[in-house]
Formats: sequence, structure tokens, C-alpha cells
Amino acid sequence: MYGKDLLSIADFGREELERVIETALAMKRGDFGAPLAGRTLALLFEKPSLRTRVSFDVGMAQLGGHTIYLSQAEVGLGMREPTGDVARVLDRYVDVIAARTFTHETVEELARYARVPVINALSDREHPCQALADLLTIREKKGTLRGVRIAYLGDGNNVARSLALGAVALGAEFAIASPAGFGLADIAGIRNAEGPEDAVRGADVVYTDVWTSMGQEAETGLRREVFAPYQVTAALMAVASPDAVFMHDLPAHRGEEVVPDVIDGPQSVIYDQAENRLHAQKAVLALLLGAEG
Repeated sequence: MYGKDLLSIADFGREELERVIETALAMKRGDFGAPLAGRTLALLFEKPSLRTRVSFDVGMAQLGGHTIYLSQAEVGLGMREPTGDVARVLDRYVDVIAARTFTHETVEELARYARVPVINALSDREHPCQALADLLTIREKKGTLRGVRIAYLGDGNNVARSLALGAVALGAEFAIASPAGFGLADIAGIRNAEGPEDAVRGADVVYTDVWTSMGQEAETGLRREVFAPYQVTAALMAVASPDAVFMHDLPAHRGEEVVPDVIDGPQSVIYDQAENRLHAQKAVLALLLGAEG
């Protein structure tokens, strides 16, 4: 894994995904030391963030390294300066780049020109860092990923895509229920369910995300209407396995994609899931820099 880019969760094969998860579990126990002392991570963000920024910043510090945060206002990625030039300058200064971009093409261009590893910290196509934290959380809660039944309700967005790809690679079952035109029709090995109850029936994990992501605000009214039947309620959770967990990558809109009684209820593991962003990303940083400790 040393020196690889992480643009898509599919960039890591099954054994590599398992290695990230096992390394993250070890780091969560405190088994890591300071393997990235003297190393620098550049956070190149076109979009604002809470979990992604803080987890990368804290994670790099815990591993002994240093982080530089660069906002769009400071860099003007692709506007004030071509993306390729930004990549070729940064790789003279830093050891790894994590980029949160509006388009997937931007993170691909950064990787094309940078010699150091580039991590996709979110694009419009994928969110592999979130998927790794999700897979880590499921592994913790269920003891395995093989055979675990994951039901995803709502928009087949970047989060859904990365989670589906990772789940299939690790032997989990992935079902998605989405309104027509909002699903994941191009991923092999997943099941496109006929509706919310069909997806959730007997599921071990019930997952949802916001109906309207950043950049889609003009579609808010339409999305609220078409996604309303996909809201996760207590009645829908009752269709899942009795020990099913509820997951959401946050931020959440309580009363839209999920009711408060579910997201704040005993089956919810959303804060464990958020914490695991830190541990999963620490594992990725150490493995890509060849210093897992």
C-alpha cells in the first residue's frame, strides 16, 4: 500500500481493506507510537467540513506528524492556479495530500500530477474515508463483515457508492432502496430493493444519509418530496434484525431522512461511527506512508 493513492474505495483490494481495518483497530487500542514524526499532511479543501478536517488533523498529530489546512479562498484551486500546478508545488513541500473537492475529476488531476499519495477526502463521486470508518464500525459491532446484511435507504450518492463497493469487496450483502433515478445502477454485486421495507427486512445495519447534499440546495423541495417514503422510522427499524444498528455519516437532518427517536435511540451508533473516522484515517496515513508502526 506504500505510496498508493486513495481516490476510490475500489483502489484497495480485499486484503488491503482488511489491513486498514485491522491497523485501525490496533491504533484505536493505542498501539501506534509516533510513526509519522517529521511528516506533513496538506488538507486541500474546496468544501467546509467538521469530521473530515478534525479527524485528519488530530490523527496526523497523534501519529507525530503535522497538518497544513488550505481552503479554497487561500489556494483558488483550478481558478487562481491550475490544479496540476498546485499538485506539483505541494509535492515538493508535503508527504501526503488529502483533498475535499466538488468534482471527482479535481482529485484525479491532483493525483495525476502529485508524486506523493493523494487521498480523496470527499468528491461528488466517492467518499472512501467515510466508507472505511463505516466498515470499521460494522466490524466492531458485528464481529465480521462477511455475510452482514447492510440496507441503505435514500440517495445513491458518494457515501452510498463507496460503502457499497467496500461492502461487496469484504463479503457483506448490500441492498439499496432509492427513488427512481437516484439509485446505484452501475455497481455489481449489490441488490436494488423494491422499496424501503424490502431493503431493511432482516438487515443487520440500516444506513441513511441526507437527502440534499452540498451543491444540491436548488433541489431541496423536490428531494424532500420524492425521498419522503424512505425516511427511517422506528416502524421501519422494527422490520430489520432485532439487533440491527442504525448508521448515518452526519451531519443529519432530524425529521427528514431519519426521525429523532431512531438517530438518538439505543440502536444508533452514529457517534462511534464518527469517532472511527479518526482511527480509519490514521491507519490509511500510516499505511500509505509506509510507517504503520
